[in-house]
Amino acid sequence: MENDLFVSRYAHRKQKDTLFRVAVFAPAAFVVGILTLIIAQVVVRGAAAMNLSFFFQQQKPFGEVGGGIAQAIVGTLIVLAIAIVIALPLSLLASLYLYEKRGKRGAELLSGAVNTLQGIPSIVIGVVIYSWVVVPMKTFSALSGGIALAIVMLPLMTSMIKESLDLVPASYLEAALALGVPRWRALVEIVIPAAGAGILEGTGLGIARAAGETAPLMFTAFGNPFLSLNPLAPVSALPLVIYEYIKSPYDDWHQKAWGAALILVLFVLALNLTIVTRKKR
Repeated sequence: MENDLFVSRYAHRKQKDTLFRVAVFAPAAFVVGILTLIIAQVVVRGAAAMNLSFFFQQQKPFGEVGGGIAQAIVGTLIVLAIAIVIALPLSLLASLYLYEKRGKRGAELLSGAVNTLQGIPSIVIGVVIYSWVVVPMKTFSALSGGIALAIVMLPLMTSMIKESLDLVPASYLEAALALGVPRWRALVEIVIPAAGAGILEGTGLGIARAAGETAPLMFTAFGNPFLSLNPLAPVSALPLVIYEYIKSPYDDWHQKAWGAALILVLFVLALNLTIVTRKKR
């Protein structure tokens, strides 16, 4: 009798364990499946556009077959470089302030501002930078686009870098201070290097977040069918090319839009793989 009761309870626990495993696995499988389908379609549709002219030639005139998106690839790199130069120091300084002043009124206000900024739609940021930078300069430019993307990147990078600093054992800082090291030097030479992997991850995710933004660039960088290296002039970018080409009536441009989408996806995947590889070291 006792043996039958034990078997019944074991079977019941086994059934609950199986149901729990299914409940956990099903959402994970769904997310992975959606991601796989998205990447598969982008790869299949975009691979057809991959050739040397696609990477090294500029846009052909409207309706003319051929050419490439070299102007968009270079423009994207310029805008992202400007955004990183602006966003990384600001986010690092903001994170250090939150780390040093935790629990203080100023830190709470800054944390609330970061969270609020993260919820502002990117198109609103684009309009604001248009009024702040484009209108006074009287021209669209890569600089204004970089400023807009920097603001998009800033809250995510600040939050992730702050979390990385919080994970550094307090004993590191305390030991340095006990040896007479100035606090600023202990932060710069001990705490920040110890949080290096997290800072890299936050920067990479911030870049990935900004790389696909279209709305801010429509109001700032604007787009340019010609290759331009001037940060004070309008430039093209991959999101702008995708938006412009996919709504055109030309099949060749549709194919190039999928090719540009594939480049963006590969870029984001490469960033994530780099981050994962560095974190495992």
